[in-house]
Amino acid sequence: MTRSPDLPARLLLVLLAAACGLAGARSSDRNQPMDIEAGRSDCGLGANATCTLSGNVIITQGSLRVVSARAVISQSNGNPSRAQLSGGVTLQQDMDDGDRIQAVAANVDYDMQSEVMVLTGNVTINQQRGSLSGQRVVYNLKTGQIESGGDGGGRVRMRILPKPAPAGGGSP
Repeated sequence: MTRSPDLPARLLLVLLAAACGLAGARSSDRNQPMDIEAGRSDCGLGANATCTLSGNVIITQGSLRVVSARAVISQSNGNPSRAQLSGGVTLQQDMDDGDRIQAVAANVDYDMQSEVMVLTGNVTINQQRGSLSGQRVVYNLKTGQIESGGDGGGRVRMRILPKPAPAGGGSP
């Protein structure tokens, strides 16, 4: 097994930083060390290398925790270019406002060059004030645009809860 010790961490850091942007995540998490565990890693060396992690891949950084069965990280010309997480992906992270985001999808494909993240397969994203579910969610990190839809007649479902009334907001 060929292994570049910094390749998985460097590439996954880019993926996870992008995921953080989706959620308004705890900003201090980006300054924390990242820990990656997997049953196996097979990482190539070179400017166009690929690193495959498998066997209960667990990535933690501050309050961020990502779990998947497999992660394939690719680079092009020495730069991270694509991260593919598969086999059931879960992500949870605290946000700066005290809320927590929890996301589940069968797969996550992040194109680092176009900065587009695609979550597919029974996607569910939950936050304190609501949820979004569907078969496919596309998030453009450059524009902030989120597009979701169902495959094969599937539906997108959203629930938005009312904002809580301010404390001490009684009548005069």
